[in-house]
Amino acid sequence: MNDSPAKILIADTLHKNGVAILRAANLEVDERPGIKEDEFCRIVGSYDGLIVRSAANVTARVIEAGKKLKLVGRAGVGVDNIDVAAATKTGIIVQNTPTGNITSAAEHALALLFCCARNVSRADRLMKSGVWDKKGCIGVELSGRTLGIIGMGKVGTIVAKVAHSLSMEVLVHDPYLNPRRATELGVIGVGLDELLSRSDFISIHAPLTEQTRNLIRLENLRKMKPTARLINAARGEIVNEADLCQALSEKVIAGAGLDVFAKEPLPPDSPLLKLDNAVLTPHLGASTEEAQVRVAEEIAAQFVDFFCHKVVRNAVNLTVTLEPRLAPYANLADVLGQIAAQMTPGAVHSVEIGCYGKLAGDDTRQVSLAALKGVLRQITDDPVTWVNAQAVAEARGIRLDEKKSEQTPSYTSLVSVTVSTGTDSHTVAGACLEGKAARIVRVDDFEVDLRPAEQLLIMFYPDRPGMVGKFGTILGGANINIANMAVGRTEKRGKAVVILTIDEQITDEVKQTIRRLAGVEHLYAITLQV
Repeated sequence: MNDSPAKILIADTLHKNGVAILRAANLEVDERPGIKEDEFCRIVGSYDGLIVRSAANVTARVIEAGKKLKLVGRAGVGVDNIDVAAATKTGIIVQNTPTGNITSAAEHALALLFCCARNVSRADRLMKSGVWDKKGCIGVELSGRTLGIIGMGKVGTIVAKVAHSLSMEVLVHDPYLNPRRATELGVIGVGLDELLSRSDFISIHAPLTEQTRNLIRLENLRKMKPTARLINAARGEIVNEADLCQALSEKVIAGAGLDVFAKEPLPPDSPLLKLDNAVLTPHLGASTEEAQVRVAEEIAAQFVDFFCHKVVRNAVNLTVTLEPRLAPYANLADVLGQIAAQMTPGAVHSVEIGCYGKLAGDDTRQVSLAALKGVLRQITDDPVTWVNAQAVAEARGIRLDEKKSEQTPSYTSLVSVTVSTGTDSHTVAGACLEGKAARIVRVDDFEVDLRPAEQLLIMFYPDRPGMVGKFGTILGGANINIANMAVGRTEKRGKAVVILTIDEQITDEVKQTIRRLAGVEHLYAITLQV
């Protein structure tokens, strides 16, 4: 097994607390903030993990050059600067830190809201130029007004709570907000057109997707009240900047507060810079001391979890997130998949994953993906990770079947993996004692009890006296040490199975000797990545 520490490249400035967490876990860390793409591509191939913030661009070219990359992490929420599609295709997990800067982002949106309502920025500029223009800077109150929120995620929820404290009515446009949740939050779910026409202020908190790109165009701006103000502290490309400039200059709407832009830094010739009714800040949503510390610590902790404990958190290109309490079962499922696949050589037709007992009450999708990953690693040289396991299986025509039941006779929770080729199949089951210690507890129809290890020898044989002694004699003669053993049988003098933990890989010559001298019916030498 390879025990060398994972190498992590930090391609942006990351708070020292995050770097300290990585190094305390014995991960090898290189800090290269401000690195350009050519050099990026030249060096990234030697790293297992990559951390960025918003400045570094992880392009498809960088992804392709990162031959060893398993994980790319964004110390922040948005992953616009990472080619997620390229990473997913290659089997690289992309993570973000969705909670680290939500408070800072929400507070900044509210700051822009107040500035636009009370003309704070304009008044400040005039005062510093020697002009006392009290009448020209008359604002409006927020109390009693209607706030429209586009995107009701964590940031939008905080903004809504503050708006309620200001006695504002809150309308929300979010296709994924169900009526029950809207009632709990005290907001009114509406369509986009209704939100645009009814709101006095509109604050955007949606992610940038193909559906939200250029969501706010001139035709939508014309649906807003001429007294309305637009706040965007989410993603610049959600708003068409050229259309917004036209709407602001023609007084289609009263004002805008922008923290994000289609191109950053904002070009010096941008017409936004000449508009007196636009409040502009240089992407400060996450720029608080507290947020910088939190996102650095969070992404570092996620990298430690991944590389040291095989736990996946906050992956943006996974269909599931691996919860820490399910991690032992996912790791167990991976091992079971490896064993079952090595026992079932040939073209795999299907993989069945069963989750039983208390475990069945959870979302076990991550457990199934782990088992599938374990199987696929035995039958393909292509990189297989949590991200692309199902796509690799589908490309090979492998069917994934998932079963769940809260009934299990002997264990609180049980995981089983069955690999079938159409003419042959094998099942391996396991449990996590006290939720942590993984054990192999069944092979096909035989109950056993053995801790997984790197080298296993599984043998099916006629149950007769002296058989185990024969195995030991043959292996001892080949200078192969037995570290542990488990035996299972269904009846006396019937068929039995033995699983041996051995210290070295077994040769083909020793396998033939065991078959010939001990009368073993089926023998499987298993190598595990544990």
